[in-house]
Amino acid sequence: MNVAIVLAGGIGARLGADVPKAFVPVKQKPLIIYCLEALNSNSQIDKIQIVAAEDWMAQVEEWTKEYGVAKKVIGYSVPGANRQLSIVSALNDLREVASPGDYILIHDAARPLLTDQIINDCFAGMDGYDGVLPVLPMKDTVYLSKDGKQVDELLNREEIFAGQAPEAFVYGKYLAANNSLVESGKIGSINGSTESAVLAGMKIHLIPGDENNFKITTQGDLDRFAEIVK
Repeated sequence: MNVAIVLAGGIGARLGADVPKAFVPVKQKPLIIYCLEALNSNSQIDKIQIVAAEDWMAQVEEWTKEYGVAKKVIGYSVPGANRQLSIVSALNDLREVASPGDYILIHDAARPLLTDQIINDCFAGMDGYDGVLPVLPMKDTVYLSKDGKQVDELLNREEIFAGQAPEAFVYGKYLAANNSLVESGKIGSINGSTESAVLAGMKIHLIPGDENNFKITTQGDLDRFAEIVK
């Protein structure tokens, strides 16, 4: 079974909207609905778990029915103090639904241009691996600066990649990896979904990402997306 976790618990402070970023309307449709449409129509996704603030859950559920994407949604999870703890919340809520060998696909509602291609590529890339991470190559020269003021080292851009969502993992192994970090108190320092998997020694497969699968963080990003869907 393949279960998608959709993260929609962030407030989107840098966007400066009146509502959480995932719920900002674009062309009269809440942002979260765009990725839910892609997940709902993909034949490899069996179930969907949504992470959203408690006072927004009822509204999101209403939207899923209104826009016809409620079929695969099985439940809602309360966000944690940061992105990774929100993932942990959903992982633990799935204990009664998912088996250790099932696959989970983690995606941000703030990446609305999710495609069948990238979803399918994630699952295809799982063969022989514990997880899959879509990445983009670095196009510019990359430098290391320890204080942000002077260059300390020139890095090899051929060895550096920018990670994207969605990311796929073997459920049981990923659950154990994250709960171990929670127990050790190190979960708060995790920034990307794959980071906890790497720290646990999970074997992660890099696959080509999608330039159009950008994350909406600023008003400029939102304007860009609105222009695309127009």
